[in-house]
Amino acid sequence: MELFTLDFFTALLTIVFIDLILAGDNAIVIGLAARKLPKDQQKKAVIWGTFGAVGIRAVATVLVVYLLEIPWLMLGGGILLLWIAYKLLVDDGGHGDIKAGNTLLQSIRTIIIADAAMGLDNVIAVAGAAHGDALLVILGLLISIPIVVWGSTLFIRLIQRFPWIVYIGSGVLAYTAAKMITHEPKIEAFFLQSSLFKWSFMVLVVIVIVLAGLWTNTARSRKAATEKSRESH
Repeated sequence: MELFTLDFFTALLTIVFIDLILAGDNAIVIGLAARKLPKDQQKKAVIWGTFGAVGIRAVATVLVVYLLEIPWLMLGGGILLLWIAYKLLVDDGGHGDIKAGNTLLQSIRTIIIADAAMGLDNVIAVAGAAHGDALLVILGLLISIPIVVWGSTLFIRLIQRFPWIVYIGSGVLAYTAAKMITHEPKIEAFFLQSSLFKWSFMVLVVIVIVLAGLWTNTARSRKAATEKSRESH
């Protein structure tokens, strides 16, 4: 991808947005892992833990960028990212298994290990949005790191106040997934036959994922309301 073109900046903005929308888990993990430390050590745990986790994630993402060049892996990654986009909407975000560290090193280790285990969604999404450009991955991470470290908790509050932001994030992930599928070398020629068909497929994928998440959340809310009503009687 050529530097400083519209496609380049669009992909870069997509990567930064993906990093932000999936940063909620990072903030929760960081908060849980560092909660037992003295105030003066909590900041150190947040900074070093996040930089360690981001370093591992950067290496993993660059590796995935090159792995996606293997036949059918772009298709597989796209399908997996569709599931991640759906889970973003319906996941209840349970993190009860994250143990707080008693020392600075323990907390840093917990943040890095937990983030690495939970970072698959981010790695696949960013690799898909980068379309084989490792420079985009690095630039996206460099822009996102300070926001994730100092602004992720603020972003969580923003999402809690405006829940529809999560649906936009899920739509961006679904769009990225659909783009990955249409760029799978083994079937790319099928989508290149008609630009209208290609865009119709991508729009349909986004609509299906967002509506599926909305339907699941509505059904869950109705069920919870029914159970609460029964308990009150």
